[in-house]
Amino acid sequence: MIPGLVYLIINNYLPLFGMVIAFKDINYSKGIFGSDWIGLKNFEFLFRSSDAFIITRNTLLYNGAFIIINTVIAVAIAIILNDIKNKFLSRFYQSVIVLPYLISMVVVGYLAFSVFSIDSGLMNKTILPMLGMKDISWYTEPQYWPYILTIVHAWNGAGFLCVIYLASIISIDPEYYEAATLDGASKWQQVRAITIPLITPVITMMTLLAIGRIFYSDFGLFYQVPMNSGALADTTNVIDTYVFRGLMVLGDIGMSSAAGVYQSIVGFVLVIVSNYIVRKVNRENALF
Repeated sequence: MIPGLVYLIINNYLPLFGMVIAFKDINYSKGIFGSDWIGLKNFEFLFRSSDAFIITRNTLLYNGAFIIINTVIAVAIAIILNDIKNKFLSRFYQSVIVLPYLISMVVVGYLAFSVFSIDSGLMNKTILPMLGMKDISWYTEPQYWPYILTIVHAWNGAGFLCVIYLASIISIDPEYYEAATLDGASKWQQVRAITIPLITPVITMMTLLAIGRIFYSDFGLFYQVPMNSGALADTTNVIDTYVFRGLMVLGDIGMSSAAGVYQSIVGFVLVIVSNYIVRKVNRENALF
């Protein structure tokens, strides 16, 4: 366990000393610990601006939508895959569905660009002309991006969840379905009365774990896919991208650190709460 423990300390615990930056007016000539202590002024500046509301709203709404949509899609695909009796085709479809999860978000960003590029994208050059519609400047029109990001995230992440739910469905005793078939239950009735109830504990656990990280976003999705377009900032800016832009673009290390601490504290509370709920649900299921 020593290599993993060393990595955990270096990657997760040593950076905690950097939280002091959020409470200081950083002066590089004095160093981090020698800079003037300003208390909560960085937090006051953050929360008095409209940025705090925008990034918090976007982070929560996007992740909430992702949890619901990905769960529904993953469960539906898992149920469909379970009905494929040909083992080769079943494994082939599983590989195809999981493949997007393994692709770098940088690559996904350029795939999206090939679809939404103003000059040569698939939408503007093929699909919209077929529908008799004019070209759309996708990277300057924020109203389309909640849907685009949701679709890209579902395409990228639903496959991984699908494998987990498929494993749960496969573990269900086939005798339940045989008995239901003898009783004249249709396929939909079997799904509704057998499959969904028996995999509900797994769905509950995965959902609670996702809720525990609802304050954390996929940085690549919100930064690479919109190509860091400033015109889309109000729609695509989340806490992770705000911290990065505050540090790299504005050079405001104090406020970006304050946003990171804010995210970490709320995320920590959510992780503890969701962990408590998961344990409670597991205990109740074990007793049942």
